[in-house]
Amino acid sequence: MLCFENDYSEGAHEKVLKRLIETNMEQLPGYGTDRYSESAKEKIRAACGCPDADIYFLTGGTQTNQTVISSILDSHEGVVAAETGHIAAHEAGAIEWTGHKVLTLPQEDGKISAGDLETYLNTFYKDANHEHMVFPGMVYISHPTEYGTLYTKGELAELSAVCSEYHIPLYLDGARLGYALAAKETDVTLKDVAEYCDVFYIGGTKAGALCGEAVVFTKADTPLYFVTKVKQRGALLAKGRLTGVQFDALFTDGLYLEIGKNAIDTADELKRILRENGYEFYIDSPTNQIFVVLENTQMEKLREQVVFSFWEKKDDTHTVVRFATSWATKMEDVKKLAELLSRGRNILSGIGKNSPDDKALCNK
Repeated sequence: MLCFENDYSEGAHEKVLKRLIETNMEQLPGYGTDRYSESAKEKIRAACGCPDADIYFLTGGTQTNQTVISSILDSHEGVVAAETGHIAAHEAGAIEWTGHKVLTLPQEDGKISAGDLETYLNTFYKDANHEHMVFPGMVYISHPTEYGTLYTKGELAELSAVCSEYHIPLYLDGARLGYALAAKETDVTLKDVAEYCDVFYIGGTKAGALCGEAVVFTKADTPLYFVTKVKQRGALLAKGRLTGVQFDALFTDGLYLEIGKNAIDTADELKRILRENGYEFYIDSPTNQIFVVLENTQMEKLREQVVFSFWEKKDDTHTVVRFATSWATKMEDVKKLAELLSRGRNILSGIGKNSPDDKALCNK
């Protein structure tokens, strides 16, 4: 089958695997105190233009969000997020499980606006009963968003200014940050993220690593005893070298940005193919996630040839699906999909279904 289901189906980039093999038999201290973890931290600080940043390595995105958010918030506080934000929609209540409410705001193309945030915070503190309510203790955004869209540098600056005014931290989920930084339409750099966010993480799991996320505290505001809190949440990896070595490789010679470009290039080609074949886009995403509206019967027939993700029901007869590319997506697979889709109107209507030529297009 042709696989465009997600951006973490493959293992790790060969340069990352090579470094893991090369360092495999070294005896190193645990819990991220090894020299490769320290080297990775220095490289990340340099890339962020933030020499005093505190950096910690965790293994997964949901684990990272839960650990960071619950460590920052006091017991009476919640986290503000877009109603479509990952922590609000796709993390199985991981934040609420720690006793903190996710306070949702309206979104546009997956993003929250500084204006809506300011209105929300102002309204909260003007409410005479606010001491009986859940306090907004921090703001969560992701870049890219759940819909693959991007914040501009100006939008980040505006959100940061509102957060500063109300003395709450701005936290950026960077699970797919590598693809955001590689997008052709972005004006946001890693240094911009470090400047405007109090804490963010650099995703490795979806961008070339076997697993791992690098949490970056930029404003000397790391929660007290953060390592202890990481361990309390079962998130402190004894073999911390595993994440350290991987990020050391990813931040050597610009590899992290380099491999992100492959996802963008293959996504752009796939979007061109879909557009030429008359497919309807649900949203215009400049990154590696492509959202397309399919008629349900067509979707099921296409599913026989291609693996992709269900996203949401548009109506009784149409479904929004997601195609995703990654650092590892081969352009040849995109071209095979192009050939399939160019004949797709026939295939999807049942003509030529399961023909020998169609089967030859699938990487079984």
